[in-house]
Amino acid sequence: MRLATLLLPELKQVLREDPDQVRELLEELHAEDVADLIAELEPDEAAELLARLPAEEAATIFERLEEHEQEELVANMPPESVVQIASEMSPDDRADLFSLLPEAIGDQLFAKLEKVDPEAAEEIREIEKWPETSAGHLMTTAYVNVTPQMTVTATIEEVRRHSKNHNEPVYNVYALDPEERLLGIASLRDLLLAEPNQRLDEIWRENIISVTPTLDQEEVARRMAKYDLNVMPVVDEGGVILGVITIDDVIDVLTAEQTEDVQKIGGIEPLDVPYFQTTFVTFIKKRGVWLFILFFGEFFTQTALRHYDPVFEAVKGATYYIPLLISAGGNSGSQSSTLIIRGLSIGEIRLRDWWRIFIRELAMGIVLGIGLGIVGFIRVLMYRDQTVWFALTVGLTLVGIVVTGCTVGSMLPLILKRIGLDPATSSTPFIASLVDVLGIVVFVHIAMIVMGDVIAAGHAHP
Repeated sequence: MRLATLLLPELKQVLREDPDQVRELLEELHAEDVADLIAELEPDEAAELLARLPAEEAATIFERLEEHEQEELVANMPPESVVQIASEMSPDDRADLFSLLPEAIGDQLFAKLEKVDPEAAEEIREIEKWPETSAGHLMTTAYVNVTPQMTVTATIEEVRRHSKNHNEPVYNVYALDPEERLLGIASLRDLLLAEPNQRLDEIWRENIISVTPTLDQEEVARRMAKYDLNVMPVVDEGGVILGVITIDDVIDVLTAEQTEDVQKIGGIEPLDVPYFQTTFVTFIKKRGVWLFILFFGEFFTQTALRHYDPVFEAVKGATYYIPLLISAGGNSGSQSSTLIIRGLSIGEIRLRDWWRIFIRELAMGIVLGIGLGIVGFIRVLMYRDQTVWFALTVGLTLVGIVVTGCTVGSMLPLILKRIGLDPATSSTPFIASLVDVLGIVVFVHIAMIVMGDVIAAGHAHP
């Protein structure tokens, strides 16, 4: 059971009877647990709770709330309180807050913040000038910068001074020249293991892994995962450091991107807020669009069935096996597309690998299709009224459909990626609908080859 569920009744009672005791009740709790508690309160109660806390503590809690929760709280809090909390937030979280607020409210609060804390306002400008999904928008401008000539002792003092004024965790210190170009990096471990009187340029690392501010946040996450980094510096083309990206923000990016991809793969337009905060009307819009698209897509299946109706009438029992056959193709296509979409998202697969993917999926489609074809062949023969020729038709069709599903399912995400679209939009329901139509075509043509005499006789004697 979550801690918020246990403490919520007591917290509400304290807010009603003795609000000044709120801080004492919460002082032993982690900020994340307090954020869970606030999320369970009504917006006016949550606003009153935060108002009872020092701005520094309230900021730490406020940063951990979901975006929609922050927006609700801002609407219920006095502008002065919001500005005080925003002033204490880390630069990247502060910029995120102002970017999600309605323009009128955001402009009003920004004007007040500019008077109270001009430096915090300037940090927002510096971050918000970059695209929302870029490294520049993800970075924080709060980092420890020192000169190469400083001693280890002086550098550690600078870390202490910085930590008193910022909530961001410190992983590294960054040595800059007078033009603020990044020269080297030293971790806290490097500082602790070095002699107190050593200069920073004697222990730093000059092989710096960094990103540019325009790089997409997904690529930033991939690079940090590849090099096992907790923090990544952001530098411009001239080597000037603009900020750093910390691992906590990258985890949030990965969670959001994976959630979006999973929803797209399921044939749902991505949700902006969590499930229970999404309105019924919003769900209808986001799910209905794809359902109607897929529904209209199935019209092609119906058209194909009507077009080849004479074949199905001539081949006894053919219609019984159509759902079985096309589902095999849809399932194999969904498997392939899921593997490729995931490989593209984490950088395991590149567009230039398309021919290798095609060969692998073609081979897997043949092997898997033969396996299913043998089972299908035996299953058809279990019915006494079916012929060996029809069983052979079903078996060969399964091979053809599975091969089609594997190749189409693997190539479609790559094609979408190549033309600049999100591969996840080739959702598994969409591929299944496409393979359904192709499956009918494959079945009919194989039936016309294997059972041509039966079909011809059926046409001659309607």
